Amino acid sequence: MEALIGMSLTFGLLVLMVLPSVIGIVRDRRIDRQLREARENVRENVREGEETQKSSSRSTVPSTATWYAEGRRSKKLVSS
Repeated sequence: MEALIGMSLTFGLLVLMVLPSVIGIVRDRRIDRQLREARENVRENVREGEETQKSSSRSTVPSTATWYAEGRRSKKLVSS
């Protein structure tokens, strides 16, 4: 009976030692799957964007130089 109790305690300690690692592995795999799905969704969105975009592939966001020039133009107009 003592041997059975000793083996069950040893097995219980082994489970307690291994459980955090197993939980971490499962969590990492879930995160990897979510990242892979997100990456695929981004690729699909980019493909759809390329198909629907008619003008050049350059971004339409103004550059820093444009913002700076706009600010200077508006100051000149106000001070004139």
